[in-house]
Amino acid sequence: MMGEEMKSCSSTPFGSFTETNTDSSFKESESGTPLAAVAEAFEELARSRESSSEDLKVAAFSDACSLVSVLFNCLGFAFKFAEMEYVSKVNDLIEASKTYDTLNNILDHDVEHDTVTKHGSHSRNLRRVRLGLDLIKALFERFLSSNECSLKEAALTAYGQVCAPFHTWAVRTAVGAGMCTLPTREQLLLRLNETDFGCPLGTSRASTVAAENSVQKEMRRYIDACSPIIEYIDNLFLSRNISLDW
Repeated sequence: MMGEEMKSCSSTPFGSFTETNTDSSFKESESGTPLAAVAEAFEELARSRESSSEDLKVAAFSDACSLVSVLFNCLGFAFKFAEMEYVSKVNDLIEASKTYDTLNNILDHDVEHDTVTKHGSHSRNLRRVRLGLDLIKALFERFLSSNECSLKEAALTAYGQVCAPFHTWAVRTAVGAGMCTLPTREQLLLRLNETDFGCPLGTSRASTVAAENSVQKEMRRYIDACSPIIEYIDNLFLSRNISLDW
């Protein structure tokens, strides 16, 4: 994922990126946390795929994806480059929703004009957003695999699995160096359980354990709901004989 060249007002070791206020994408959920809002949004997308044979709508997909930027933000500076680029690609799909009704329509247009893999095309940006979703999914899966798994270990594994194959040596090196700035496992759980970007749900030992259990439950919800959406996007490309090695 990511590492694409972008127009921007800020510069980082990973390139130039467009700054976007991710807080505005947050929507209230039943439990009041950003992570729960993300899980609910993707569960809704997954249900729409199960109950209907219709193609996935660009607007609904991009709206759900816009919430995920909050998760990148919780990971701190180490994933700031990914957050900025992810937000840029999602914004492109939000704009595309004004012209195209479904994700299939986007692929059809780019296939017809031979622009699927062209930098800046909606199809390429869709592919990059899909990798962003998978990066968070893989990180959560590794994070939940053991209570002893640190966030750094989970992040390194997820990055190596999802994004590293598509990055240059320079980008991979910069990402590896940035991993030392990741929050601790405990800090991440706290951040993901904040109700309003700064208000922890509880401070006692009992409430802390409950909060951790709640966060892990929401992580699993995201993993389960996101998986069929990722598979659906992959099939959009594979069904047109377009490989996924770019």
